[in-house]
Amino acid sequence: MYQAIALTQRPVERPALLSLVWGLMLAAALLIAQTIGAAAQDRPASFADLAESVSPAVVNITTSTRVAGDMGRGGPRLPDGAPFQDFFNEFFNREGPGGRDGPGAPPRPRQSQSLGSGFVISPDGLIVTNNHVIEGADEIRIEFFSGLELSATLVGTDPATDIALLRIEHDADLPHVPWGDSEATRVGDWVLAVGNPLGQGFSVSAGIISARGRALQGNFDDYLQTDAAINRGNSGGPLFNMAGEVVGVNTAILSPTGGSIGIGFAMSSNVAARVVEQLQEFGAARRGWLGVRIQDVSAEVAEAMDLPEARGALVTEVMDGPARAAGIRSGDVITRFNGNEVTDTRDLVRRVADAGVDIIVDVTVMRDGSEQVVQVTLGLRDDGGPSAPGQPRAPAPSGPVELMGMELAELTPTMREEMALPSSVTGLVIRQVMPGSDADNKGVRAGDIITEAGQEPVTSIADFQRQIDAARDAGRRNLLIMVRRGDDPRFVALSLND
Repeated sequence: MYQAIALTQRPVERPALLSLVWGLMLAAALLIAQTIGAAAQDRPASFADLAESVSPAVVNITTSTRVAGDMGRGGPRLPDGAPFQDFFNEFFNREGPGGRDGPGAPPRPRQSQSLGSGFVISPDGLIVTNNHVIEGADEIRIEFFSGLELSATLVGTDPATDIALLRIEHDADLPHVPWGDSEATRVGDWVLAVGNPLGQGFSVSAGIISARGRALQGNFDDYLQTDAAINRGNSGGPLFNMAGEVVGVNTAILSPTGGSIGIGFAMSSNVAARVVEQLQEFGAARRGWLGVRIQDVSAEVAEAMDLPEARGALVTEVMDGPARAAGIRSGDVITRFNGNEVTDTRDLVRRVADAGVDIIVDVTVMRDGSEQVVQVTLGLRDDGGPSAPGQPRAPAPSGPVELMGMELAELTPTMREEMALPSSVTGLVIRQVMPGSDADNKGVRAGDIITEAGQEPVTSIADFQRQIDAARDAGRRNLLIMVRRGDDPRFVALSLND
């Protein structure tokens, strides 16, 4: 006779089995309840103690700027020929005849005011805020949570990170808050934003870290994203962790309406604190400079250069500076900087800037399929940067040859003169780019100059064809070319199937 319990080593009575199942379910329920209870304990019951402890060090900032203008521009305006136009001009147009300041009187200057936030970082009155809060201000007034009001002077600004440092004088030590470690923050951590939103002073909002490492538009951006409510007037205010440490400087929001929709950005404390130290010492930010132009390594570029992976920063040009003195070349791929791996161009720019000036660092490059380490003494970065690339004039027709979706012509002295190119620039002029070609899709344009192909200089159509053939013989799918547009060179990997 078939028995269902034959597969068990020791048959178990049904009541005993049910008891065992119920016992296991009860234990699981208790474990889940304990886990939920522990998670609930991690969530603060109130932010009141934290808000009370940090608010004395957070300040409202009011700036005044003396601007030229006339009240007529900001007053009521009527279309020409409208009823009562002369009446309104009489009372609101200061420049017009018969205005309140008399016929033909010049416009009187007026005061423009703006509001922002900040926080004190030292007992002797150093205050951090955003550069855009105080930019161009003639007078800066600071208001404390206690009601104390003082005038501030500007120590220094850094527009690249939108950080400004102010100083106030006071007889007694001032309440202040410490910097925290933004690198230690995690997505999901609780944070508290304190500031002066829309002029409603000393307002507190809570949320979490939504993301890290956000970039808006600057080379040195390292923003924390938060859903804590940030609005106009919060600019320059602190973003606190639960220990009362500043982990970010509230700077911007992403919003179609101009109000908070839960996407706010605070410059990370690790960036801001370094900038503040330099502003305090030098009055301006001092960043390291390598002296190269770089671009990201795409998958196509990695394949064309026979690299193991698409990472690092590809050097497109070496300027007269630290990199050239150390022997770094165009076509090198920087994979490590000062002992740290380089993921892309943004990563390298930040690492170089943070390293300092007159510092000797090891730079690892991939060159001709092997790694090399060079020592570079960093210079001082000029944040003014190079001027924007000029747009070369289109060259005169000169027997173009079509290759890889481009019409190419050898660069002649006449073309060089017409395009205002220096004698050091040699290569092939791109006369036309076929619509829909790989070159077109990757941004190559007529008037660009191809100076290298396969990481070798090209001065003739024959040189270019030899590099195409060599890449195909090597089994590659792409050919790496260097394209120069004005003063801006970059590498492009073009498909050999085009």
